[in-house]
Amino acid sequence: MGCQLGGDGLTVDGARRRRETAGRDLPLARPRRSRRVRQLVGALLLLPAVGFVLALTLALVYSAVMPPSTLMLGRWLTLQPVSRDPVLLSAIAPVLPQAVIASEDQRFCLDHGVDFGAIRDVVEDEDSPSRGASTIAMQTVKNVFLWPGRSYIRKAIEIPLALALDTLWGKRRMMEIYLNVAEWGDGIYGAQAASRHWFGKDASRLTRNEAALLAAVLPNPITRSAGRPSPGVRRRAARIQAMMGQIDGLTGCLRR
Repeated sequence: MGCQLGGDGLTVDGARRRRETAGRDLPLARPRRSRRVRQLVGALLLLPAVGFVLALTLALVYSAVMPPSTLMLGRWLTLQPVSRDPVLLSAIAPVLPQAVIASEDQRFCLDHGVDFGAIRDVVEDEDSPSRGASTIAMQTVKNVFLWPGRSYIRKAIEIPLALALDTLWGKRRMMEIYLNVAEWGDGIYGAQAASRHWFGKDASRLTRNEAALLAAVLPNPITRSAGRPSPGVRRRAARIQAMMGQIDGLTGCLRR
């Protein structure tokens, strides 16, 4: 009759109910942790999309305003000097974009910002130079929005942005921005600053040889000099000049 008492004064039935209740409560902690993990993963997956939208918003501004490069911003933040004088494409001698297209991206007027054939070739051939797959649009995106150095993460962001901005900006604006943010020496950015620094003249007065020299140093403008070219730079510039004569029909997208 009556309820039996356990050693701690609780009834046997009460102790059983407490054990059953505790057994039901324990698994609840796991769903809460799983929910937090899913929320964290969702937030991490959302970050690239937010970054892409912010980049497109800036790109709309840069349709009318000449942007700085991320390297320029880095120098300003560290109080290092920057030399740049933005100019319109019409204020740059046509031989410079021609030399850059011959050297960097001969399909500039034909592709849509990304050369998928070149990217496939690089993926299939590990010894192939990665710069060969980087179009002028991709280099512009990297210079304006991203960071230098090789990175699969950067490429994953760079490719869709290059496709979008090639459509948003068009070829003339893309080339105009590229020639105003390209680095041509320590703290020297843009065609106008480079032309004045290395040749003592405005970019509108560049000769074919000078344009080819500027294009020849683009892969590494810190260790190569357009004003004091090494024999290797001179040879590369000579090859670029030879190619410039063969690509007249590939630069039509830059004409108004």
